[in-house]
Amino acid sequence: MNIILLGPPGAGKGTQARYLVENRDMVQLSTGDMLREAKDSGTEMGDIVADVMARGALVTDEIVIGLIREKLEAKTEHGGFIFDGFPRTLAQADALGDLLAAQGETLDAVIEMRVDDEALVERITARSTCANCGEVYNDNTKPIPADGKCVNCGGTEFKRRADDNEESLKTRLMAYYKQTSPLVGYYHAKGLLGVVDGLASMDEVRASIAAVLDR
Repeated sequence: MNIILLGPPGAGKGTQARYLVENRDMVQLSTGDMLREAKDSGTEMGDIVADVMARGALVTDEIVIGLIREKLEAKTEHGGFIFDGFPRTLAQADALGDLLAAQGETLDAVIEMRVDDEALVERITARSTCANCGEVYNDNTKPIPADGKCVNCGGTEFKRRADDNEESLKTRLMAYYKQTSPLVGYYHAKGLLGVVDGLASMDEVRASIAAVLDR
């Protein structure tokens, strides 16, 4: 099963993707992770990525599609792919659809993690993560344990993103809605869209996503 997670910054896509990886044996394809991995791989595609990033240039759609193609062609046994952070535009959605078809794959579901902007800003400005494993904490709903140790790995270093502030978040949200919101209608028309409340509890979001995937 191949799926796309759609949602603005802070909607919880990464958290839910990790759960799907652990419990459904899926493979998360995060654009950022793939670029970092490719840059250090020493492959032909990796050298292209390293050069682009060294020059501070924008990574093209063709490069990202090329990285995804490599993952699809690896043909390892797993429960399917989770596309996280791609596609962001209608052109990218078309390119991904063409690539999947060429590889004999299908896109089975697109899950939009819908949020209320003001509540999302409130959530994200209180967010911190474990520097070791990426476990997410929130000052209001899931504070860092009193002993100062991560519940997942025992790490003791926590960090906040520099752009997790109200002004930066509103700018990032506007960019998301301009670029990515047309994908909601695009995938709805294809009968692939499922909508979940991205601001519900983690367990409720997991259950809602499972309901979409198992329908």
